[in-house]
Amino acid sequence: MTFIREDFLLESPQARTLYFDYAADLPIIDYHNHLSPRQIATDHNFENSTQAWLSGDHYKWRAMRTLGIGEEYITGDAPDEEKFMKWAWAVPQTVRNPLYHWTHLELQRYFGITDLLDERNARDIYEQTSLRLRQPSHSARGLLGRMRVEVVCTTDDPVDSLEFHRQAQSLKTGPRLLPAFRPDAAYSIGDPKAYSRYLDRLETAAGMSIRNYADLLQALDARLAYFHKQGCRIADHGLGQLAFFATPYCDIEKLFRDVQAGRVPEAQEMRYFEFATLSHLCRQYHSRGWVQQFHLGALRDTNTRMRETLGPDTGFDSIGDFPQARGLAGFLDHLDRSDQLAKTILYNLNPSWNEVFATMAGNFNDGSIRGKIQFGSGWWYNDQLQGMERQLDALSNMGLLSCFVGMLTDSRSLLSFPRHEYFRRLLCNLLGADIERGRLPDDTDFLGKIVRDICYFNAKAYFDF
Repeated sequence: MTFIREDFLLESPQARTLYFDYAADLPIIDYHNHLSPRQIATDHNFENSTQAWLSGDHYKWRAMRTLGIGEEYITGDAPDEEKFMKWAWAVPQTVRNPLYHWTHLELQRYFGITDLLDERNARDIYEQTSLRLRQPSHSARGLLGRMRVEVVCTTDDPVDSLEFHRQAQSLKTGPRLLPAFRPDAAYSIGDPKAYSRYLDRLETAAGMSIRNYADLLQALDARLAYFHKQGCRIADHGLGQLAFFATPYCDIEKLFRDVQAGRVPEAQEMRYFEFATLSHLCRQYHSRGWVQQFHLGALRDTNTRMRETLGPDTGFDSIGDFPQARGLAGFLDHLDRSDQLAKTILYNLNPSWNEVFATMAGNFNDGSIRGKIQFGSGWWYNDQLQGMERQLDALSNMGLLSCFVGMLTDSRSLLSFPRHEYFRRLLCNLLGADIERGRLPDDTDFLGKIVRDICYFNAKAYFDF
C-alpha cells in the first residue's frame, strides 16, 4: 500500500488547510516544458506506458544506467514491455531520489494505482496502465484535462512551422497550446557546418536569403512576428552563462562571413556573437511585451563516447560551475539602460548560486510591473524537495515570495503534471511550519491568498496570455 496518502508532505494542520482549501483545485499554467505539440494537437493515444512514461525521460535513463541496466532497455531496441520491467525493477532502488515520489504520484493521479511498483507487480501494472492509455480518457488532451491544465507552453525553434499549435488552437476546447521562442541554434556558431545547415532552414522559414548578419537579424525578426501572431508571449534560452561586452569585441559582419566560409570561431568570438544576437532579440521581446527566460548553468553532453553513440541530449549533462554574477548583471543592465529590459525569469542550475540569482532579480525590479524580474523555480536537478525548498528560502529571504510565478514541469512527459501538486504541497508545508513556529500569523485566509497567487494567479497576470 502506498505511503502517498492525503497528507503527503503536509506535516501540520495549517499546512493541510492551506493545501486543501486554497491550492489543491487550482488550474495549472505550465509555462515551460518540452512536450510534443503534435501529440497534444492530434490528441495522441499512447500504445503503452513505456511510450508514455519512459521515452525521452533523462531522469529515468540516468537512474537505470546507474543500476547497471544496459542501454538496450533504455534507449535501445528491447521490446517496450521488457523496458518497463527493467524500470519497475529499478523503482524500489530510487528511494530518496525524486523519481520515487514522482513515479508513485503519477501512478495514483492518472491511473488510480496505489500499489508500490516493483518487479513483482510490474506486468500487471504495465497491462493496466497501457490499456487505460489507449482509451479516450487518457489521450494526450485527456491526461492534461485530468490535471486541470489550462495553458501549455512548449519549447519551439524559430524555424518551427507551429502547425500543430494552430491545429490545437482551432479546437476551441481543452488546454491552450502556445509556443515559446527558443533561438539557441541561431547564435550557436561553434560548428560552422551545422550552423550553415541551420541557416538554410531559417531561410526557408523566414522566406528570405541570409547573406550577412543584418539578414540574420531580419530573418529572426520575421519569425518573432510569426510566433507572436500564433500567440507566443515567451522566449526561452539555455546557456552556460550570459555574456556581456561593454564595447564591440570584433566586426560581427566579418565574423558572420567567416563562419559562413567555414572558419571555426574562437571562444570569445562565439560569446560576442551570442551577446550581440541576444541583445537584439531581447529588445524585440520588450517591444512585444513578452517574457524572456534564461536557464543558466548546465554543463551539457559531457560524455563523448555516449554522445557519439546516442547523440546529444541523452542524459549526460550536469551542474556547471560557471561564473554568473558579473556577466548576468552586465547583460541585464545593458538592456535596462535604455529601458528595454523585458519581464525576465532567471533559472539557476547550481544551487550554490541561489542567493546570487535572488538578489540579481531585485537589482532590476523598477516598480513598473509586479515581480518584473523573477528568480525562477527550482530547475532540472533542483526540482526536488530539498532543491525547491532552498529556492523558496532564498527567494523569501532576498526577495518577495508573494510575487513568485510558481512551478513548471520542464518535462517531456504528459504524465509529469503531478509535479505541480508536489510543489504546492511543499509550499503549503513550509508556510504551515512557519505558523507552527510562530514565525507567521495563524491566519490561513491571509496566507491562503498568497498560496493561490503563487500557484496560479501570479502567473496568469504575469504572462497575460
